[in-house]
This record gives sequence, C-alpha cells and structure tokens, in this order.
Amino acid sequence: MQKYLIKDILVVNEGKIKLSDVFISNGKIEKIAPIIQLSFAVKEINGKGLHLLPGVIDDQVHFREPGLTHKANIYTESRAAVAGGTTSFMEMPNTIPNALTISLLEEKYAIAKQSSLANYSFFMGVSNDNAEEALKVNKLKDQICGLKIFMGSSTGNMLVDNHSALNTIFSESEVLIATHCEDEPIIKRNYAKLKSEKDILSAADHPIIRNDEVCYESSLLAIQFAKKYDARLHILHISTQKELQLFGNMLPLKDKRITSEVCVHHLHFTADDYDKLGYLIKCNPAIKAEHNKEALWEALLNDKLDVIATDHAPHLLNEKEPPYEHAHAGLPLVQHGLQIMLHYYKEGKISLEKIVEKMSHAVAECFQIKNRGFIREGYQADLVLVNLNDTYTVGKENILYKCGWSPLENFTFPASIEMTMVNGQIVFEQGKIIDDSSGERLSFAR
Repeated sequence: MQKYLIKDILVVNEGKIKLSDVFISNGKIEKIAPIIQLSFAVKEINGKGLHLLPGVIDDQVHFREPGLTHKANIYTESRAAVAGGTTSFMEMPNTIPNALTISLLEEKYAIAKQSSLANYSFFMGVSNDNAEEALKVNKLKDQICGLKIFMGSSTGNMLVDNHSALNTIFSESEVLIATHCEDEPIIKRNYAKLKSEKDILSAADHPIIRNDEVCYESSLLAIQFAKKYDARLHILHISTQKELQLFGNMLPLKDKRITSEVCVHHLHFTADDYDKLGYLIKCNPAIKAEHNKEALWEALLNDKLDVIATDHAPHLLNEKEPPYEHAHAGLPLVQHGLQIMLHYYKEGKISLEKIVEKMSHAVAECFQIKNRGFIREGYQADLVLVNLNDTYTVGKENILYKCGWSPLENFTFPASIEMTMVNGQIVFEQGKIIDDSSGERLSFAR
C-alpha cells in the first residue's frame, strides 16, 4: 500500500480547523501534527490552500443492483459517490428481488465486494410477513447497518402497514430501525380528491398529494412504536416543518434513541422549482413549500436534525416523463451532495465544521460505525480534499451517474472536490476516477 504525507492542509474535524500535516500508512491515518518529517520514502501531497474533510458517509442511497441495473449499479454509482467526496454508503433494500432474506442481502454484499470503490453496507428489508427472517440481523448487528421499514408507499412487498409486524420488529430488534414515513391511506385519499377535481395532474401536485399530514402522521406512528419499546429509531428524509415538533435537541447524539435525517434536495429545492424542473425533482417525500425548507435549515443548525444524506435514487430520463402516474419518484444526487452543502457554506448558511459534523461525524456516531467518520490517528483514511477557491459546473461531460443526468445540470458550485481517498488509497483525483482499489464492508461497534 502506498504511503502518503499530506502537507500544510487545513484539517476540518471535530469542531475545529487546524493547519496540519497528515501521514497515511496501511490504509490508516498514522499521525496528525503541525509538522511531520519522515526518514523514509513517501508520496507527498501538497495541501496548501486546500481543506481536508473526513469522507462523507451517506446513510441513504439506492444503487439499484440487483434487478434495476438499466438505470444504475453499485459500480457506476460508487464511482459517482467518490467523485463527490462520499467514501461510504448505506444502500436500501428495494432492489429486485427485495432484500428480504439474509441470503439475498449477502448477495448484495458480494456484488459490492467485487465492484464498489466506496465502503458499503446494506439495510435488511422488512415486509408485513418477514419479521422472523428480518430479526436474524440481531446476530449480525456488527456487520449490517440496520433494518429498513417503508411505513408508506413502496415497490414490491416492502410496504409495512401491519401493526402486528411493526410490534414484533420494534419490540425485538437489537439494531437501528430506519423508516420511510408517509401514510399510505392519506396519500390515496389526497390523490383521489385531486384526481376528481382535474383530469391531468402535474409535478406541482406531488406535494399536495404527499402533503405535511402524510409525513407527520406516519412519523408520529413510528415514534410511538419506538417509545413503546425503547427501540433505536432513525427517521429518514424529514421534509416538513410540522414533523420537527416530534424531535428534540436537548440530548447529545450518543444518548438519543430517536434520530432524524434531512436530505440535500429538501434543503436546496422548494415547490417553486417544479415550474422549471417538473418531474426531474419528483421524489418521496415530496419537495414542499419554501417555509418547510427554512424550518429544516433551522432544525439542522440547532441539532433537531442529526444527519444529512442524499437519498440518491436514479431513474432514466424517460422514466421521469409525464403523466404524473408514470413519472418515477427519485433523483440522482450522491455525486453532488457535499458540493451542495459547500455552496451553502459559501453563502454563509452553514459552517464547514457543521457540514463535517452532519455528513461524517454524526452518521458514524448514529450508526456506531467502527473507526470511520473522523480524522483521528488509527482511523481508516477515508478523506476528501476540497478547494474552496475553485468552481465546478455540473455538465453532461462530468456526470458519472449511469442515468446520465442531474437536476443540478448547469449549476456552478463555488468549490471543487480535488481528491478522495478510501482506506488510504486515492480513488479520485483532479476529475479522474482511479479504479485499482475497492471499498470495504462497514463494521459496527454494537
């Protein structure tokens, strides 16, 4: 393994920014000091003028493999991830077939071992009738990120609306339970009402059909189950001001039993953007009115919201076309999630320290990931070097998603990703992917 010495770089870590040298050997961060001098040969990286961040850990992505590889796969999307500074990901079970058994879950791990440039973990899926199988992860809790429950609309057999199944999972799970919270009966009622009023629905109708009530009632139900059994609950992609009253910020993250995630698209877009982008930004939960975005920002900064993710969910462009019922929900974001947040840093909305906390530190702490998410001696060298004095414009020529498009196309970011390291190996440098290394399976201190 190549040894590296990063010289004169501004290290952003654990609430501080310090000028340091960083020595990397055997895939790990060996030493951090103001000046490091070595008596042996090492590849030196000039960090002057750059910032060093711990690699982003994205706790919610859909890489579509197996079964949906016409639009994405683990290899292509992990390439996009590392190009955007994401060094680890946790992928969702609604592939085809759904990851509802241990054997199907392990098949995904086998694919990632062969093809992923980033570190990886996969959620075990829960259905109305697989509770016994899902709970087998209790014996694998140091190897699997958690259980995923769709408490709302999903594909295949993934919608869980049976309270007996929910009682079983919440009462017996020894691992984190991640939930997609939208109330399916309310969605159906809203859709029927709107459809009776107009023949043709548009993208702008999506946040009316999947409104605040849809999200709030489902999130409330999940929290009620979690509190009943003192289960470890993590609610994904909070999108409404109303839901925020369900969360507190008085406890430190390590003591929270109920945590929450916000996604970059809910921090960046609003319902006003449907006029321009239409179905390109159709996603579940829906992007909603401006006041929700502002409330989410406030909750992120005051720690009601614990982590930032992307919910990267690629579809082909022809799958995003009208009519409303045909246009798939989800958008590709993993390559640009960190850059979106750096854009808001440049606008004075958020500090670099807070970005690192919410995209790296807090994710590692929330999921109890071993030896990642921080720039610490002895930790895996999952690192990203960013240039805050450069610009980067999203264009067809630099989009790495297999689907080939982005809702951010032609947007110019005020910062660029210069280099990404995964386990001490350079996987992305100055716009080029380096394919000769692979990520590792994440492990958890449970």
